[in-house]
Amino acid sequence: MNDVRATPAAAAAIAAGARVLEAGGLVAFPTETVYGLGADAENPAAVARIYQAKGRPNDHPVIVHVAPGADLDYWVTDIPDAARQLAAAFWPGPLTLILKRASHIPDAVSGGQDTVGIRCPSHPVAIALLSAFKNGRGGVAAPSANKFGNVSPTTAQHVRDEFHLDDVEEGAIDGEPACAAGLHVTVLEGGASQVGIESTIIDLSRLVTHGPVLLRPGHITAQQIADVIGQLPAAPDQAAPRASGTLESHYAPHTPVTLVDHDALAATVARLQAQGVRVALIGHGCSQLTAPLGDSGRLLPADPVGYAYGIYAALRALDLVQADVILVETPPQEERWLGVNDRLRRSVFGSAGVLARFLREAPRHV
Repeated sequence: MNDVRATPAAAAAIAAGARVLEAGGLVAFPTETVYGLGADAENPAAVARIYQAKGRPNDHPVIVHVAPGADLDYWVTDIPDAARQLAAAFWPGPLTLILKRASHIPDAVSGGQDTVGIRCPSHPVAIALLSAFKNGRGGVAAPSANKFGNVSPTTAQHVRDEFHLDDVEEGAIDGEPACAAGLHVTVLEGGASQVGIESTIIDLSRLVTHGPVLLRPGHITAQQIADVIGQLPAAPDQAAPRASGTLESHYAPHTPVTLVDHDALAATVARLQAQGVRVALIGHGCSQLTAPLGDSGRLLPADPVGYAYGIYAALRALDLVQADVILVETPPQEERWLGVNDRLRRSVFGSAGVLARFLREAPRHV
């Protein structure tokens, strides 16, 4: 992996980002999953700026990102062997562990709970930033760098678009106002996120009573976790800790989104277009329906890794084409697709019933 500090501009950008964090400011930075909006995890006022910038509910926890080799015992307590095994197997990488929060860690990062989510990202810019921040001994609280509930950003430009920031040259620092309240966001450039969906979240805070619990699926699968700790994670229960990105409605563009099975796609597109409905479509594999739609169609790979890499960018792009509805060809329901299907299920939750409404409305005349 290339050294992101190899050029003076990149090194200066990372050093400047670390100084912003240490001063209580906000830094948007790339991780291998999505871009995060970060603040000093031990500074409640700085963490509050994240919530303000995103419009995020105060009881919705964030994830603390730490540098490779960070002292886990500083951040959490009652660490089970399974947590250390998973950290050794998957860190740096897209896995978040939910553990009991150490008493000196502010509850601002946990939504008032006694647990905290912690992970070590693998993106070289994230690693460089975390290593520079407090000489690698700090933690950066960082949910996705977007308004709460919206599609997560996977490029720096997505972040700038989300917060209406001006364009900057690659590797530069952006300090334009992020909102009317005058908040500022520093943006670090790091290319497109390699994974494309948020980290897997596994709850280990109740291991004795509930075993491991999979709160949010992602790139690292339940079976991969079981292969390390010898136990397959259970599904979330009502008493499970709240965790980032697990609300029923999440990851949604402004345009309504609905899932349609492959066998029904062609007929659904034809019926909607006959009604004068402007249709955008995301297909996968060899779907032949996307090409005729031009800029309103996106074809993603038929494998879960490639699909995850492109889904958020596709949703963001199609949100700009002035469609009335975005149809998504239902992906396979295999275990390997669990993370993708979880994100799509949440993105369509707020659009329930939109397809039926369009189909029973009188034809539109455009």
